[in-house]
Amino acid sequence: MKVAWDEAKNVANQRKHGVSFEEAKELFVSRIDHLEIFDDTHSDIEDRFIAIGPISRGLVLIVWTERDEDTIRIISARWATRHEQNLYHSYLKENP
Repeated sequence: MKVAWDEAKNVANQRKHGVSFEEAKELFVSRIDHLEIFDDTHSDIEDRFIAIGPISRGLVLIVWTERDEDTIRIISARWATRHEQNLYHSYLKENP
């Protein structure tokens, strides 16, 4: 699987959220189990998804879309809030 992003957006995301897309990519390439949610609210133009899961520095929330069968595009990445962390841990308990 390939992971792509807009580099200008990556730089802006790092400034705003302290997480680079290179770092966030780890969630997808590591094949670590993570929670995926379809983002119905923001999927008017393209299907968007939310992934919550661990990377080396902590638990992240990543918004992404599929470009084709082999490529996903990261739209944004940030540290998961307490509520999002609880959602992820509940998911793990329900899906051992």
